[in-house]
Amino acid sequence: MTPPEIARVEAYLRATFGNAKIRIEPGKKRGAPVEVSIGGEFIGVLHRDEDEGEVSYSLNISILEEDLPTLAGK
Repeated sequence: MTPPEIARVEAYLRATFGNAKIRIEPGKKRGAPVEVSIGGEFIGVLHRDEDEGEVSYSLNISILEEDLPTLAGK
């Protein structure tokens, strides 16, 4: 992904989720995953897809079971 693409997607995510702490970091090497974080905490990976000239982006968020809170009475 190019820097302008990253900036546009980052602005979109910040506006959509109302969180200015969302940050997209390009991969260190070409073709490496593009990481998304909130306040320095990794939350997922952003992918770019181009099909028949149309571009889309998908955000894959991983949630570890060990990070989930314990609910009262459960």
